Amino acid sequence: MLSCEARKQKNYDPVGNFFSDRVYVDRHSKISQAQKEEEMRLSGLASNIGARHRKKRVGRGSGSGHGGTSCRGNKGQRSRSGGGVRLGFEGGQMPLIRRLPKRGFTRIFKQEYNIVNLRSLEDKFNENEEVTLSTLKEKRLIRKDLPVKILGSGEITKKLKVKVDGLSKSAREKILKAGGSVEILAK
Repeated sequence: MLSCEARKQKNYDPVGNFFSDRVYVDRHSKISQAQKEEEMRLSGLASNIGARHRKKRVGRGSGSGHGGTSCRGNKGQRSRSGGGVRLGFEGGQMPLIRRLPKRGFTRIFKQEYNIVNLRSLEDKFNENEEVTLSTLKEKRLIRKDLPVKILGSGEITKKLKVKVDGLSKSAREKILKAGGSVEILAK
């Protein structure tokens, strides 16, 4: 990174032209505190020389070296406008996506849940509080408007009234063991 002072020099090229005069900062040289502070400012940051390149502008005359055929060669499918092959095409060879075996299927009516673990309930709720969709949203344990399922990861010692869409077997046992109550909401 270069300081503002280095960028202000008339020979500095932000794009990093190979032939421009380069500004080197020797890391072993003694730098004053003011220079260090100048380098530490966000406004004083610049890319290293050679890190940024100019965009290749093709079709701008033969003097540019990229004119005429615009770096596409003379003839063939890839030289034409809109030319090229579709994604996954391997020149007629059996494509990878068709060579690999297929297994299973995707359930289109799959029910997704907001998952909440018991350890989160232990951290966020007080004794005898009610655990519902609205209280879970207030305490930022869930964000999406999906049914809620409580899983049994972690321990619970507080007596809670849980009213949710689903519970795992272990979560139900732990809540009841702590003296709480469980109610599954009708779908």
